[in-house]
Amino acid sequence: MSGMPGTSTSPSTSSSVSAKHNAQDVTFAQMMIVHHQGAVQMAQIAASKAAMPDVRQLADKIQKAQSPEIDEMTGWLRAWREPVSMSEPSSMPMPSDSSMGGMDMSEPTASSMPGMTPEDMKSLEAATGMGVDKTFLTLMIEHHKGATQMAQTEISNGQNTQALRLAHSIVESQTKEIQTMQSMLQSMG
Repeated sequence: MSGMPGTSTSPSTSSSVSAKHNAQDVTFAQMMIVHHQGAVQMAQIAASKAAMPDVRQLADKIQKAQSPEIDEMTGWLRAWREPVSMSEPSSMPMPSDSSMGGMDMSEPTASSMPGMTPEDMKSLEAATGMGVDKTFLTLMIEHHKGATQMAQTEISNGQNTQALRLAHSIVESQTKEIQTMQSMLQSMG
């Protein structure tokens, strides 16, 4: 049936998801889904409006990397029979606020994430020319720093091998992207 319309060919079907998980893994997936959705939204704006081809390419790369990760984490949560959104009731206790590295544990939304406030998004949407590039890079650096912080918390407190692998990947890839974006900003003056 795989490949038929309406069926999933995703590697994150319930049969391929490690069932062993803890509350930190659930929280990580729920929050990182929202975080990635915000990054994808920002990247879509930059991909269509940025003045520099390098910035448009980076925005496209971010979209292509994070969209499948959203699907993967959604698959984990469904396989674990946990809510995809933190507003849905969960069968597992939530980690203490101290285990989340200072992150606000109220219902996360893209607009509550670093670099994604409503004012940040308005400024990115309103920017023109090189202002798009500078605003996007500045906001995405802060956004990536938030993601690496969340991933480090998962590495310290998580249990699920797939979530831990993704957390390590996020730290590595987004740390490199932060460095790239900082260099791009410096070259703009």
